[in-house]
Amino acid sequence: MNIDEAYKIIARGADEILVESELLKKLEKGKPLRIKAGFDPTAPDLHLGHTVLLNKLKQFQDLGHQVLFLIGDFTGLIGDPTGKNATRPPLSKKEVEENATTYTTQVFKILDKSKTEVVFNSSWLNNLGADGMLKLAATHTVARMLERDDFSKRYKAQQPISIHEFMYPLLQGYDSVELNADVEIGGTDQKFNLLMGRELQKFYNKPQQCIVTLPLLEGLDGVQKMSKSLNNYIGIDELPEIMFAKILSISDELMWRYIELLSLNTLEEITKWKTRVNDGENPKNIKVEFAKEIVTRFHSKIDADNAEKDFENRAVGGIPEDLNVYKIDAGNDGIGVGQILKSINFVSSTSEAMRLIKAGGVKIDGEKISDTKKFISPNEQFVIQVGKRKFGKIIT
Repeated sequence: MNIDEAYKIIARGADEILVESELLKKLEKGKPLRIKAGFDPTAPDLHLGHTVLLNKLKQFQDLGHQVLFLIGDFTGLIGDPTGKNATRPPLSKKEVEENATTYTTQVFKILDKSKTEVVFNSSWLNNLGADGMLKLAATHTVARMLERDDFSKRYKAQQPISIHEFMYPLLQGYDSVELNADVEIGGTDQKFNLLMGRELQKFYNKPQQCIVTLPLLEGLDGVQKMSKSLNNYIGIDELPEIMFAKILSISDELMWRYIELLSLNTLEEITKWKTRVNDGENPKNIKVEFAKEIVTRFHSKIDADNAEKDFENRAVGGIPEDLNVYKIDAGNDGIGVGQILKSINFVSSTSEAMRLIKAGGVKIDGEKISDTKKFISPNEQFVIQVGKRKFGKIIT
């Protein structure tokens, strides 16, 4: 693969690459690069938000580079202050160690073990000593630290900032010095910390790393960054049926964000998905295909197929497989749900259908609908439910 093709793969989905010209020069040397990404084990499980970075690491591996999967068992004791408006409560050494153990087993669901070096920053930070810590602290001023947005906001709001929090970006940067990292990957919120690695490598007379920042994945709420503490996450070790159902629960708008950041399909395939929806296909069909891709990646194709069946059965209350099928002519402009219910004799009139919809008594694919004016487009398939006993599969 030539340099331009390799660079396109690296740049896909990236928010920013610093510095592009330097990265191209590193690639042109034709030698395997050392690609670093750090994960503080502050929770026991990895989730899909983490896999945005892990997918990029896998792409580097596929291009022949060496991945350094850094577990911040030392920095995890401090807690990354990024995006926090208060000092994080410290974790115990035992908690960090237990979480780190689960990381090392889960990560190889994505990464190639033979091309991954798992490293713990306690192995060098524990030995840095008071002299090394003071030397590290002397490389930057308090004013420089306060340029960081979260520190600046807390300082202006007169909220306390502990001294050890200033040490966090320095220690993360020092990891790059010890590992001789050529490239470091992180979320957009990590830019300050990633740049610190470049600056400290220069201070210690080492070649400077390039930086690849990636967008942050929103959680199931579509607002906050995916986080286990916010309970808006999808864990990569969750049961297939739970993983599938959680993906199906995201909004149609958020679906495209997840596909953009998580799908390993080609850009051409993703464009085809968008075309299908633009042409009137129900977005749920795309969501199902995407959910099966994710479940297959972390479990198996059989698990993905079973998860889909489980979801459909639970969505309609465990309906029989010999469900009555109704072919409805939606015309060119679509047909109202009320009209569908009347045409299949689930209600005696459209006005009764409207009352049922307002009362929450009508579901489409297991989800209550509240819009009495909801129209169904041509070429759709779904299960409609009225009350607890009336079910029908609709094909328009």
